[in-house]
Amino acid sequence: MKFDVIVKNARIPQGHANETVVTNILIKDEQIAGFVNCIDGIDAVNVIDAAGNLVLPGCIDSHTHFMDPGFSHRETVESGSQQAARGGITTVIDMPCCTVPSARNVDQFNWKKEYWSEHCHVDFALWGGVTGEDVRLKQLHVVKDQADAGAVAFKVYMTPSVPTYPRVTDPELLEIAKAVAETGLSMGVHAENFAMCDFYVNKLKEEGRLDGPAWADARLELAEKVAIELGISISEATGVRYHVVHMSTSIGAKLIRQGKMRGLDVTSETCPHYLTINAQDAMTEYHACAKIAPPLRTKKDNAELWEGLANGSVDFIATDHAPYNIELEKTGRDIWTAFPGIPGIETMVEIIVNGFNDGKITLEKMVEILSKNAAIHYGLYPKKGSMQVGSDADLTIIDLDKEWTIDKDDKDSYMQNKYTPLQGIKLKGRVNKTIVRGHLVYEEGTGIISEAGFGNFIPRQNEDKLERKLRFIEYKPTTF
Repeated sequence: MKFDVIVKNARIPQGHANETVVTNILIKDEQIAGFVNCIDGIDAVNVIDAAGNLVLPGCIDSHTHFMDPGFSHRETVESGSQQAARGGITTVIDMPCCTVPSARNVDQFNWKKEYWSEHCHVDFALWGGVTGEDVRLKQLHVVKDQADAGAVAFKVYMTPSVPTYPRVTDPELLEIAKAVAETGLSMGVHAENFAMCDFYVNKLKEEGRLDGPAWADARLELAEKVAIELGISISEATGVRYHVVHMSTSIGAKLIRQGKMRGLDVTSETCPHYLTINAQDAMTEYHACAKIAPPLRTKKDNAELWEGLANGSVDFIATDHAPYNIELEKTGRDIWTAFPGIPGIETMVEIIVNGFNDGKITLEKMVEILSKNAAIHYGLYPKKGSMQVGSDADLTIIDLDKEWTIDKDDKDSYMQNKYTPLQGIKLKGRVNKTIVRGHLVYEEGTGIISEAGFGNFIPRQNEDKLERKLRFIEYKPTTF
């Protein structure tokens, strides 16, 4: 048999903890066809040399806001997916809210899917949308409609998002949970108590606070804590798969762990910025360019969220990638009126790799939080997030030894709006190559190789065959 691609000299995870083995990966028809120790006599159209570098199952960013169509001054699908490829991300899952129109019904969902298919450089899936307005207008049929069209989960905001995506009240959240539970999909919730956030933002504004950390002081840790507790209670009452998106606090990780231990189907993600920087330092230095929601927290939260990733309380990593125009929406406004969001998809993988190099997590755990667990959670496994024979040949190749510094002006960066509160952070470990379905889409030193429109929409897999629940008490060793 003639293969399409051989990825030779690939060091892949093997067994438990930090074990690896060097092998050669055979690719046919965009899927992994096998692994061999020697490629002598094996014919292939193309050979990619991994040069002994670590090769992971293609990494997934399951929480992005590319804001296109509608807000192309912030980001486009093309620029966002180029950043994904540069950062070793082979599949992105985009949120429904920050486009025009927001994707809140099946027609809008399908239109967005077709638009992305024409512009994306990597593979993608899409969140479905549902809001408090859908409850009030008695149109919760939009949940099943979008699920049938291929949505992998549903996003709900407890605090305001964009005007076309209203937040939910507590009883509206309960009604949405019932509807989402019927689909078997996950309900991802922006977990901050609206009344607390609104009261303390107005209080600190009236006190004249205009410093950067004022934003974090107003969006209390307690606001996230009580919101997560409500979500866990609703999951217990309805059976909905409750997922906390962009969790910022260590107390949140402890609450999710307790829910898992009780047998509830509750999960969480955190973001690289909640692992690396704190509100006092970053918001003092970068002001609105470090403004996000939920806000940055403390060094203690940084450390304990790493622990949560290590022990399974936090299931996987995502970016909440949401860039804004610097002059119009960041530096040209005060801390209260600046838009909350930062880019992050280019450096997510490397921040986690640096954590592995520092001994914060094992290689086995790194595979889970970068690739496997999100794929399972969103119904994409084992097509994505795996290196099984028959899985899509998505591979992220990492030079574990390369030391470098995050720089918004990096010549290899594809950021459209060049700002980051991670500026100057030194890392060890750099994405060397990104391969999607056997095609090289990024190579360090060369740049983006794929064309806009290369990325495929990825529907959910047959969920009857998936290990879908990610409970703390059910964790198993990594297998491919």
